[in-house]
Amino acid sequence: MEKNLIQNVRETMPLVHNITNYVTVNDVANILLACGGSPIMADDAGEAAEITSICGGLNINIGTLNARTIESMLLAGKRANELGHVTVLDPVGAGASKLRTDTAIRLLEEVRFSVIRGNVSELKALWSKEGTTKGVDADIADRVTEENLDEMVQFAKLLSGKTGAVIAMTGAIDIVADGEKAYAIRNGNPLMSKITGTGCMLSGVVAAYCVANSNHLLDAAAAAVVAMGLCGEIALKRLKESKLNGTSSYRTYIIDAMSNLTDEILEEGMKIEVRS
Repeated sequence: MEKNLIQNVRETMPLVHNITNYVTVNDVANILLACGGSPIMADDAGEAAEITSICGGLNINIGTLNARTIESMLLAGKRANELGHVTVLDPVGAGASKLRTDTAIRLLEEVRFSVIRGNVSELKALWSKEGTTKGVDADIADRVTEENLDEMVQFAKLLSGKTGAVIAMTGAIDIVADGEKAYAIRNGNPLMSKITGTGCMLSGVVAAYCVANSNHLLDAAAAAVVAMGLCGEIALKRLKESKLNGTSSYRTYIIDAMSNLTDEILEEGMKIEVRS
């Protein structure tokens, strides 16, 4: 993996335009600031393309989808493509409803994405244009395990080839892949799933890392996934130091850990392997 990926983020302070969901918008902004980036939240069609023009990257999240923001996503995405900016798609809940699935597919058809980050169910919905997503969570049948890891790696590579994007498939074992190479990542812990927005936050971090390291999108996306998982581990250790702390503290500790993360800490704590 490339070196100094976090240092590059902190030195360049990439400005990221986020059209994200109202459940997690504050956490996305804070995690972007913590990792060294700078967030802008603008989802009105009257300014979406203009705001994207002054940013280095665009993060589109369909978590609280509505007709008003669909137009904004398309306008911003097309403008980002014209300018050659990094674009990230988080197809939250794709496969759970026709609107979500159709919108995600339309975005893929009309916008070129640098990275797509989602769980297995969401990514399968993009492939098949249907799915069995349970709300915004993966179907219980769609889990990456040691037994199906090779199969999921190949699926991620195929989806990357189909979409032209780096695929960040997140779950108990994370997979980050392009058409030629894949990483399997084992950082993180189950408690992270009890915090609303860790996936949304990760997509913001992916955007910042990729803007700051645009010549190494695969490694940048993988480093972002490792970073979020590692911060979850660091935060859990801190959480256990006091029996009075709970999941609200845990969310704060994750952001704290991201604020203090360095390339040295990342390299020491990463649990990553290359998969063919």
